[in-house]
Amino acid sequence: MTGQKAIDGCKRQDRICQKYIFDRWSEGMLLLCMRYVKSLPDAEELMLNGFFSFYKTIDRFVYSGDSSITAWLKRIMVNECLMFLRKKGSLQIVEEQSATEAGADETTTAKMSADEIFRQILALPTGYSTVFNLFVVEGYSHKEIAGMLGITEGTSKSQLSKARALLQKTVVQHVQK
Repeated sequence: MTGQKAIDGCKRQDRICQKYIFDRWSEGMLLLCMRYVKSLPDAEELMLNGFFSFYKTIDRFVYSGDSSITAWLKRIMVNECLMFLRKKGSLQIVEEQSATEAGADETTTAKMSADEIFRQILALPTGYSTVFNLFVVEGYSHKEIAGMLGITEGTSKSQLSKARALLQKTVVQHVQK
């Protein structure tokens, strides 16, 4: 089945097409949710809520390749995660002026598996990991992040800088063990 055919079917509420979309994109969207909420049961619930929102608003979606499905699903999932973190009160971002960077080079991270690096990112405080994920992984600008989180651009930059510094520090410590 093609992406276009699946989207057309979803617009007709065809369960087979909805299952195709879910089966094809759910694993990636679950990993995305895990980067924000860290708890598998919460991530699964948010992913399911995200797919429900996707199907509910499918009539507004304009297909322009499979990457457009991925992009729209990602935006929905990120919004679901941010709403969850706000509601739970765990999205605490403190206004800070600046942060210093710790030193870790490419050879340090080359000694770690992707899974080990992912675990280090999950261990970051929620505010740091949220900004880190939005900027580094999702590709949002500091201006967009500031708007999404209700913070200043400077705070977004500071949180990213502190997240990188803490991540570099934990990576160095992990490799030295």
